[in-house]
Amino acid sequence: MKITEFREINKRYSELAETTCCLSCGGAINYSEPAKGEVCVDLGSGRGTDVIRLAEDVGREGFVYGIDISDGMIQKAVDTAGRLGVSNVEFLKSSLEELTLPDKVADLVISNCTINHASDKQAVWNEVFRILKEGGRFVISDIYALEPIADEYRNDPVAISECWAGSVTRDEYLVQLDNAGFEYIHILEESAPYSKGKAMVSSWTISGTRPSGACGCNK
Repeated sequence: MKITEFREINKRYSELAETTCCLSCGGAINYSEPAKGEVCVDLGSGRGTDVIRLAEDVGREGFVYGIDISDGMIQKAVDTAGRLGVSNVEFLKSSLEELTLPDKVADLVISNCTINHASDKQAVWNEVFRILKEGGRFVISDIYALEPIADEYRNDPVAISECWAGSVTRDEYLVQLDNAGFEYIHILEESAPYSKGKAMVSSWTISGTRPSGACGCNK
């Protein structure tokens, strides 16, 4: 992620941390089915709502990492978890393209409307593959563009921070998943096209699995 994009997104979401606005384009957690004892990761964890919900589902024998780049969101999430006495969580500041997590640590990765912000989405999917255990799965809600975004908007950090200018097309999205090495890709829900900023987009929730025995050698 370019430094100007990082600063704009950090600024925007730090300011939103103390508001009541809805930041998500989907409900990946509703399809995630976490099990007791699992290790989960939420990319773009925001205020920590889904992290805390996952922590309750996996129980004390499980653990949940929240990943975000917004200082304000991370602090809000840490404060909320502390106030609620939720101890099996950790919130980390990290870019999506270089996650500060070890290989094969997670059983489940979720995210809501976050990957479209990343400059190098293929790198993000490669990282999701890397941190998942063999047989681990992702459930991701995001948006895709019906037509390629014009360069004037794709390179605009403000437009990217507004959750539309960084989106890729549906076909490009699926190719990136295939390139990363995932299998059993399922579209769990998909919206009708709608206008957002200067683009027509659709929201969807998708899932996929890291194959057992997969080494990620295709990356």
